[in-house]
Amino acid sequence: MNTSFILPNPWSILEERFDENQVKAAESLFSLGNGAMGQRANFEEQYTGESFQGSYIAGVYYPDKTRVGWWKNGYPAYFAKVLNAPNWIGIDVLVDGVQLDLYTCLRVEDFRRELNMQEGWLRREFTATLANQAKVAVCVTRFLSLDLDELGAISYEIVPLHGDATIRFIPYLDAGIKNEDSNWDDEFWKVNSVAQEGDSAFIDAHTHKTAFHTCTYMRSQCFLNERKLSLQPEVVQSEQKISFAYEQQVPKGQAFVIEKFGGYTVDRNHPANELKEAAKVNLDKAVAIGFTALLTLQKKAWSAIWKTADITITGDVKAQQGIRYTIFQLNQTYAGNDPRLNIGPKGFTGEKYGGSTYWDTEAFCLPFYMATKSQDVARNLLTYRYQHLKKAIENAEKLGFNNGAALYPMVTMNGEECHNEWEITFEEIHRNGAIAFAIYNYVRYTGDRSYLQEKGMEVLIGIARFWNQRATFSTAKDRYVILGVTGPNEYENNVNNNWYTNYLAQWCLGYTLTQLAELKTENPSAYNQIITKTQLQPEECEAWDQVKTHMYFPYDPSRDIYLQQDGFLDKEIEAVSALNPSERPINQHWSWDRILRSPYIKQADVLQGLYFFEDHFDADFIARHFDFYEPLTVHESSLSPCVHAIIAAKLNRIDQAYAFYLQTARLDLDDYNKEVEEGLHITSMAGTWLSIVEGFGGMRIIAGELSFTPQIPSNWESYSFKINFRNRVVTVIVHQNETQFELEGEQGLTILVHGKRVALSPKNLVKL
Repeated sequence: MNTSFILPNPWSILEERFDENQVKAAESLFSLGNGAMGQRANFEEQYTGESFQGSYIAGVYYPDKTRVGWWKNGYPAYFAKVLNAPNWIGIDVLVDGVQLDLYTCLRVEDFRRELNMQEGWLRREFTATLANQAKVAVCVTRFLSLDLDELGAISYEIVPLHGDATIRFIPYLDAGIKNEDSNWDDEFWKVNSVAQEGDSAFIDAHTHKTAFHTCTYMRSQCFLNERKLSLQPEVVQSEQKISFAYEQQVPKGQAFVIEKFGGYTVDRNHPANELKEAAKVNLDKAVAIGFTALLTLQKKAWSAIWKTADITITGDVKAQQGIRYTIFQLNQTYAGNDPRLNIGPKGFTGEKYGGSTYWDTEAFCLPFYMATKSQDVARNLLTYRYQHLKKAIENAEKLGFNNGAALYPMVTMNGEECHNEWEITFEEIHRNGAIAFAIYNYVRYTGDRSYLQEKGMEVLIGIARFWNQRATFSTAKDRYVILGVTGPNEYENNVNNNWYTNYLAQWCLGYTLTQLAELKTENPSAYNQIITKTQLQPEECEAWDQVKTHMYFPYDPSRDIYLQQDGFLDKEIEAVSALNPSERPINQHWSWDRILRSPYIKQADVLQGLYFFEDHFDADFIARHFDFYEPLTVHESSLSPCVHAIIAAKLNRIDQAYAFYLQTARLDLDDYNKEVEEGLHITSMAGTWLSIVEGFGGMRIIAGELSFTPQIPSNWESYSFKINFRNRVVTVIVHQNETQFELEGEQGLTILVHGKRVALSPKNLVKL
């Protein structure tokens, strides 16, 4: 599907014609969220055309029973799925008795939809001619409040253009919903009660199995030409749905408006028996503040986010739109104030991947939240994994590991593994390394070592125990090997000695030993507490050091490169450029057997390791590996282009870096993978930010200091970004012939620019 219907604009996502073939794609692209809940951009009024209905509540999931043909020991019993929640946005609209439905209208004209990223609202405007020849103008504005994160608001305005009209608004709540991706068509929700109190309605429901309790609620008020009306609704109620009907004679050219407030209260935030009362409090606040004032608060809240998070690009509107879209969606998905929540690959925009947590969070998302918010947000992401350490140990025990070895899940909601493809569940163990790397990344960026003492060392010890037990000593190689794994390149399964996995294992063991030694010196009391709690023995540390020192890495001396895994050169090495374009993407055209026998790489694998550990290797080493592996990479994972963009920029290949940047920045807006209707690629959007800040900006942490090596694409006039580094905000502005730095706050900061120290003082613009 081609999503070129999205118009270039620096601050908005714009659509200026109605196309029923693009509805599902647009529902993804115009999605809303506020960290606590989110929804696809479904129409409020009835739409009988093809649509993917979706509203989601953060942290609410269902354990859908695993459906596989051949069961293997160790398989998880279920796949945890974010649930399509009861629908609160619905407003049926009838004009002179005929339903407003854009799929059945005679004509839809002047259609315009805008997702305003600067201010955080969605608006839709159109003129429609219904089957009875009635013609109306409609304007709908919707947002999910950042200040009251259990609340959403809708203003639905309709103006009759053909003459006076009887208009009927029917706002409703509907719990009769299902997930599109259900394995067994189970009922996920149990409705406990449907209730009306005055002009408010409530549906109390809980999930089967997981017993998450929620209250979906609404209250509406109507206006005619801005004058509030006292209309008594007709109430229709069933076991799963409740609706109110407001009818009004509306003169030609006058505006009939319904303002609807609604949302969800959940037992994550309130006692289960007080959810309705909490909903009433939210509704009272919303009505007291009013739609217009709530929207003003929304604009202020987004302004505060953009103050630190914005990236500006001049001279390339599509690039500008792309980066702001990624920043916007990342902030809609994760607010950072609740360590019980995490970031699903689709966020609140679809059901693929179940809304669960993957290694994407640690590998790609953590740096974005560290640098654009406060270190508390990043610490919450690490705390999420610490809270799941016990489950990670249980996961490892299920696979035969012992003594506190921890294997973090590939896919999870509560710390328990819920992925059921054997080559992922059992073999893609590199995710363990990403958890450890995130701890290292946090400490080097923030300078906060207290996390290690309080939580991080326990996680590192559990991971080190896993790597020690997972490695096997090969007498033939006189080295430790790691057999039967899948690296980030999922187009290779069940391989031996994946270089990235082995290197991560070696590094994790070494980093854990180093941090233990440092903690013993700097805080003996904390060290002793950790040793006691984990029952760590000296001989374990000796074993870790042996595995670290004698790890095996497959190597090709003729090319002077490390191989992705044993036997990689047994393949017919042929560049992606030789493929017939009609066979791309290969995952949609080739058999799995053919893919596994090919040399083609789904996403950065060896290069993922070179991205993480760039400071371990010189530029020539990185260039050799980039020149060998990039031509074999098909980039059929959304996580691939950003890594290549960063490495290409590191190698001063700015045109190549720019091409990769555009691919990641506009992955969804231009639907590169032809799947945007399923939802957005939220976690890979963090890679878009990385492509600019770490790629073009060259931002690194070197020996505890902030460092930059700025470059700029030839077609950009300038770009700028901000970094919150240890509670000091640095603005970087890169022009074609000059780079500027400005420091906010009251303390000075020394940074590195192209390897030279530069002293910054507050509010003093430095030009280089």
